[in-house]
Amino acid sequence: MIHRIYSDLPTFKNLELHGGLNVLLAERHNTATERQTRNRAGKSSLVQIIHFLMGSSADRASLFRQEALREYKFGLVLDLPGGQVTVERKGSQYGHIVIREGDTSAWPIQPSMRRDVGRRLSRQDWCSVLGDVFFGMAVTDDRIPDSFRPTFRSVFSYFVRRERDGGFHVPQAHATIQQTWDQQVAVAFLLGLDWTIPQAWEMVRQREKALTQLKKAAAQGALGGIISSSAELRTQLVIAEQASERLNQALGQFQVLAEYRELEQEASHITRTMNELSNQNTLDEQLLEDLNGALASEQPPEMAAVSRLYEEAGVALPTMVSRRFEEVRAFHESIIANRRSYLSSEVSSAEERLGRRRREMTGLDTRRAEIMRVLQSRGALDQFQHLQQEASRQQAETETIRQRFQAAEQLEGASTELEIERARLVQRLRRDLDEQGARVREAITTFESVSRALYEDEHAGSLTLEPTNNGLNLEIRIQGQGSRGIQNMQVFCFDLMLMKLCSARRIGPRFLVHDSHLFDGVDERQVARALQLGAETAEACGWQYLVTLNSDDVPTSFPGQFNFAQHILPVTLTDQTENGGLFGFRF
Repeated sequence: MIHRIYSDLPTFKNLELHGGLNVLLAERHNTATERQTRNRAGKSSLVQIIHFLMGSSADRASLFRQEALREYKFGLVLDLPGGQVTVERKGSQYGHIVIREGDTSAWPIQPSMRRDVGRRLSRQDWCSVLGDVFFGMAVTDDRIPDSFRPTFRSVFSYFVRRERDGGFHVPQAHATIQQTWDQQVAVAFLLGLDWTIPQAWEMVRQREKALTQLKKAAAQGALGGIISSSAELRTQLVIAEQASERLNQALGQFQVLAEYRELEQEASHITRTMNELSNQNTLDEQLLEDLNGALASEQPPEMAAVSRLYEEAGVALPTMVSRRFEEVRAFHESIIANRRSYLSSEVSSAEERLGRRRREMTGLDTRRAEIMRVLQSRGALDQFQHLQQEASRQQAETETIRQRFQAAEQLEGASTELEIERARLVQRLRRDLDEQGARVREAITTFESVSRALYEDEHAGSLTLEPTNNGLNLEIRIQGQGSRGIQNMQVFCFDLMLMKLCSARRIGPRFLVHDSHLFDGVDERQVARALQLGAETAEACGWQYLVTLNSDDVPTSFPGQFNFAQHILPVTLTDQTENGGLFGFRF
């Protein structure tokens, strides 16, 4: 419960509150024109102050960071489960909350001491403390994901709705921009249902969203060759795995030879030497052929033929000439004999060289064969390293194809899996509604009793909780719900239902705040009943019901003996004068 709202701004109208119904009126004088409204009296600003002191963010557009207010402190005296505390905050230091008074020893997070301001907490830590002491949010389960959990700020906003955020449009949402998952998680939490089910639903939605974007990117070619069909990638994967297996097998059988390069060079030298010997043999073989030919052609001259020629001519050679022919013949025979001896010697030399080279080539060839057998059985270190690099490259390529294949399979099968997951969540939700049947019935009957008290029996509204393929669907029906006033009263009935349910479960801030916009378009009789019903419910639950109201919207009469005047706060706001508003001046 809130006891006091104050500020060190000298013109600020401090508010002292009490239990039950508290009405802050904005007065409209008879002389006011239609253009002189109470919209600047500060009714909605009161809601903003409560949110500011209860840990709301304060961006650049925040009321409290405006030049006229940023250096002034605003304070709140309220009851927490551990006792009464006084907290302060100002726009120039919007990131921290100052704990002015109160026992904080039971808080899950202890304030730090600052010499200039005393005890203080960061805004985030203050929200954590409030979530713990009001709603028991400090208890966490490591098995439950951190994303899409109920938060204090979201749950608290159902008890202090803001019209500027669209908080009065539909009962199950405190803002028009509130996401579906946040609505479902918060409502399930407040009703005592399993909020991890809508949390899981949002995870499915996120996966579906990512899947849709991925499919769109694949269809538009934005992913290039990264994603193909699973059938095509399966073939590529099989081929890549085989190649990787062959390389790994070769690596397993590879033996490194330290002297590999020396033996390789020796084999190359032997090959060059054998080529040179072979060339020399070729030359000697040609020489040998020529020598043998020369030997065969070397014959002594035919001297007898010369004698016959002369005889046939009838000329008798003289004795001296005959003797001279004999000398010539002996000379030629001597030359031929010497020539044949020389050629025979050359033939022998050539044959000896050929034999020696052939024997050398046979030895070299044997050595080369030995070296080649060694080189074939083992390899060089750099070859082994190259083979390792190739195996690593092939393995990486195989893994890339495998991941692409898995991604393609997931892409093709994800839709089916998500449909199955949605069906499982529907079953979980149905089971939870059955298991929590007592709480569901309590919510339904409480809403129905509130709406029956607000309307006549035949117009009483109903609350329906239905498991759908998109999560928990909360539907409220009140006759004539198309009108603005009826829609606002749906919110009123829902909020009073939450007050009763949270009071029974001993959770919540123990106060409910409604801005005057909630009663826009509402029939005067319903306004009277709503104020009386709110006062009675707050008294019964031990809560506080704070309402801002325009004076000309105050009903002229109330049911029974209800004394509305005793609930009106001493402070009355007006926009008629410059200092009539909550802050005491216009800015």
